[in-house]
Amino acid sequence: MYPSFIQRSLRALLRGGAMTPLLLSPLAFSAALAPSQSLACACGCGVFDAGPTSLMPTNSDSGYSVWFRYSYLDQNHNWEGSAKAPNSDNGDQHIETNFYTFGGQDMINRDWTVMAELPVFNRQLTTTDDGNGDATGNPNSVYNAKLTAPGDAKIMGVYTGFSPDMSIGVLGGVKLPTGDWHGPNGAGGGPEFDRDSLPGTGSTDLMFGGYYTDGLNADGSLSYYVQATYQFAVLTQQNYRPGNEIDGAAGLIYSFGSFGRITKVAPVLSLISSVRNHDNGANSDPLNSGYQRLFIAPGIEVAMDKVNLYADIEIPIYQYTNSAQSVNLEGTSGQLVAPFAVKVQLGYSF
Repeated sequence: MYPSFIQRSLRALLRGGAMTPLLLSPLAFSAALAPSQSLACACGCGVFDAGPTSLMPTNSDSGYSVWFRYSYLDQNHNWEGSAKAPNSDNGDQHIETNFYTFGGQDMINRDWTVMAELPVFNRQLTTTDDGNGDATGNPNSVYNAKLTAPGDAKIMGVYTGFSPDMSIGVLGGVKLPTGDWHGPNGAGGGPEFDRDSLPGTGSTDLMFGGYYTDGLNADGSLSYYVQATYQFAVLTQQNYRPGNEIDGAAGLIYSFGSFGRITKVAPVLSLISSVRNHDNGANSDPLNSGYQRLFIAPGIEVAMDKVNLYADIEIPIYQYTNSAQSVNLEGTSGQLVAPFAVKVQLGYSF
């Protein structure tokens, strides 16, 4: 069902036909539910790379742009399958993360753009010393660990030469193992981070994706976009392979126009979908990794001269996490999820 639906939708997109918002949202969601696709960060931070300020070049002419993005995720509920589960089932009790991402792009011409970004993680982990404690599920000890370290850098090339208005683009790129995938060594009584909760995966990944955007009325004040990126590891280290990933988004944008020096005020409503498959390798947790998630993300974009500000809040409306069928299988079951995620991005075009 899903592959045939996606194929029909993509054929319509490539013909240049106007795709309605009713089609765009199921396209992103259906792509996210396709099998054998996943998110390379166990915390779900791939959702921060989806949205109207990602993938699509920000300049209409050649030039440079830089941006800084702050994102926040507070994972404090254990989730098994499609429902909330007791926190006592999970050896990890709480993961709180501030993400600081630095990025830039060089729009070489109207056909080609090069983008790069590097995240920095500030993460606090609360976990038990031996997974799930005693046989009754009560943890013996609880530890707090903190880590501030770089994540994995991404370098992408975007081709937008299909149409004069740059409304369609395709991209290819690589994720490099620049992030910390070793973590603290547990000295002083503190716990080690698991491989899936560290800023880096230790893997080199390839990325492919694209976007499409178009207006819905005569003056172009109402528009929509759809985008997706697929990522998979090609080189791994020390018995850990993160699952492949897909992040998709579709949304509506309404521009109120300019107000004095403010050149753009535009509310945005997006659906963001992410899917993660099981991790693999001796240092992974296959039973408790992998999920399907759909977020609704109301946001706003404001521009003034060369400065652009975007902010949204991403609220899960559907999520399913792969989990061990019983705590007894490996002493832990479930994954930590967050009730919401926050993203704020500030950009400057030279």
